[in-house]
Amino acid sequence: MNSSSIAVILALGFFLLANPALLARAQTPPSGPPVARVAIHQATIAFIGSAAIGGGTVTYRGRSYGFNVAGLGVGGVGASRLDAVGDVYGLRHLSDFEGAYLEIHSGWAVGQQGRGFIWLRNPNGVIMRLRAQRRGLALALGADGMIVRLGR
Repeated sequence: MNSSSIAVILALGFFLLANPALLARAQTPPSGPPVARVAIHQATIAFIGSAAIGGGTVTYRGRSYGFNVAGLGVGGVGASRLDAVGDVYGLRHLSDFEGAYLEIHSGWAVGQQGRGFIWLRNPNGVIMRLRAQRRGLALALGADGMIVRLGR
């Protein structure tokens, strides 16, 4: 990850902390049927703050596209791997999938039994509702930001 990516992620983290209204809005349920499917695989290390890196695949209009994920969080302790699958709502153009997402989550992981739920929303109106499983030893509570870029 280069220094400009780190700066963007840090700025996003501070922005999220300063704007609690965005946290409430991110939990608004999506309207309409899902238009795509997504799978994400991510490694996270956390001690009060957290850092994550990974990637995934979005399947949209019958085609699969790889993407990279980088993120910064404001809550949690431990190290874990996240595997998540779910539905995508509000995606009108593939290019709308990219960008900074606000993540609201809660979950836990001990060994291979961790389960949780994740909601992600970006400024383009794209919402992901994910079913997640974490492996490792971690406790995560709070709000995180993620940067999604197409192409892997």
